[in-house]
Amino acid sequence: MIFLRVEFKAVAAFLIAAAGCVLWLSQEESLQSHVKEFAMERQNTKQQMTDDRSQMVTLKRSDGEVKIDLEEYLKGVVGSEMTPSFEMEALKAQAVAARTFAASRDYCVDDSTSSQVYLDDSQLKAAWKGNYDANKERIEEAVDATRGEIMVYEGEPITAFFFASSAGKTANSEEYYSSTLPYLRSVESPWDAEVDDDYVSTFSCTKEELAQALSLGQAAEVESVSHYESGYVKDVIINGITFSGRSIRETLQLRSSCFSVASQGDMITFTVSGFGHGVGMSQEGAQGMALQGYTYDEILKHYYSGIQLSDVYIS
Repeated sequence: MIFLRVEFKAVAAFLIAAAGCVLWLSQEESLQSHVKEFAMERQNTKQQMTDDRSQMVTLKRSDGEVKIDLEEYLKGVVGSEMTPSFEMEALKAQAVAARTFAASRDYCVDDSTSSQVYLDDSQLKAAWKGNYDANKERIEEAVDATRGEIMVYEGEPITAFFFASSAGKTANSEEYYSSTLPYLRSVESPWDAEVDDDYVSTFSCTKEELAQALSLGQAAEVESVSHYESGYVKDVIINGITFSGRSIRETLQLRSSCFSVASQGDMITFTVSGFGHGVGMSQEGAQGMALQGYTYDEILKHYYSGIQLSDVYIS
């Protein structure tokens, strides 16, 4: 009988301990469940607060100055600056670049190429005509999918230059502008020639016409052309005077400063590759990368060296 009592007590003790363990596990699972629910609710609340935040842009136009929400402003920029039928990842990259550019200007811009081209909804309807609904939907998707995202370097918004098409490489910032910026370095861009239908263009003029355009006293004789490693023209010596590649491009309204020069008789022909200043992101290059499966952040990190992505709505 004593043995049975001891055995019964042992079993009872085991059952009590097991029940306690089950109760503890149940309470622990309940606690973990509550913690998870709280974390999710907190994250959802934080996301909702972020989604509810806004940033106003001061937009200077020919008819006055207007205040417009940043994300709405971007829909007018992306729709103006990039072909709406481009791949979605290319459009997203353009949205982030345009948002970053606005942030770098403290959200005070104009609607011209000196800042970023912006067309309002009525202007887009006139430009797109029957394609308006489809184009607007794609642009809105690209902007909404990247809401708030900008590129930063050492914590500050970068000057996110972009242009239409490179000549196989992009240019270092100091090759076209005065400042040397660490995130605007020359990178390979072989995709442009594959997707840009107007990759090569030509411009011809007489030697007298060139002399007149450059304010020279006699018929122009091109003596030499030097290039940067990127392929863009550094200097052109004409009649003993040195002109920068940029000044030649802008004076003659060439599509880019990546060109070669040939003389035949009284005629001079400039053969030009690409379109734009060549600094920052190539839009045709972004399209080519997107077609090969690159994501928008991979596109941005290719064209802008050493950048990180940040969110303007999260402090």
